[in-house]
Amino acid sequence: MNRDSHVRDDVQRELAYNPKLNAAAIGVVVEDGVVTLTGKVRTYAQKVEALHAAERITGVRAVASELIVFLPGPLERTDADLARAAANALVWSSLVPSDRIRLWVQSGWIVLEGTVDWQYQKDAAVTTVSALQGVRGVENLVTVNPALDPEDTKGQIEAALRRSAAVEDRNILVEVNRDKVVLHGEVRSIAEREEAERIAWSAPGVADVSNHILVLAVVAVGS
Repeated sequence: MNRDSHVRDDVQRELAYNPKLNAAAIGVVVEDGVVTLTGKVRTYAQKVEALHAAERITGVRAVASELIVFLPGPLERTDADLARAAANALVWSSLVPSDRIRLWVQSGWIVLEGTVDWQYQKDAAVTTVSALQGVRGVENLVTVNPALDPEDTKGQIEAALRRSAAVEDRNILVEVNRDKVVLHGEVRSIAEREEAERIAWSAPGVADVSNHILVLAVVAVGS
């Protein structure tokens, strides 16, 4: 069995292991470590869940999601219904400054706009509306405009990378230019690459992260 076959089988097992997903409805194709997911899911949250499940697998270099959110008749929602539900959900979220976020809906797609102080607030806004029934997709145009104190940003990020058990920090180079962070290096998985990026976003004063970390292909034993 070649390397791509190993990766495909592992992705399928990971999808089947997730109780939130119907793995039988999701197709998996792998070529040179790039995974393509096809088929239909019932919610946008399930589409995101399947994407993250594939990214967790060792040997996956990238994931393309061609999954379609299929909503049977009873689950269809008008754009007006979705807009009201999304606005209310943001108001009730303790992580989102709802007064600084605007939204509009077209054909089941929610578009978020506005300005927040932290990346976690931007992420929380997407997570909050993604779980609503009837959502076909979310476009996040919210920008981060934090109060800047960049002097020790590089040191904080490097220290956080050293503390993390999920990241091989010696393979990662951190560059900071005012409020922008650039990451270079090589890691073993997409999950490790994303963890390094998450750590960078968590530093105070960061408004942009460019992640140039490469995911190394892993040769399967016996291939």
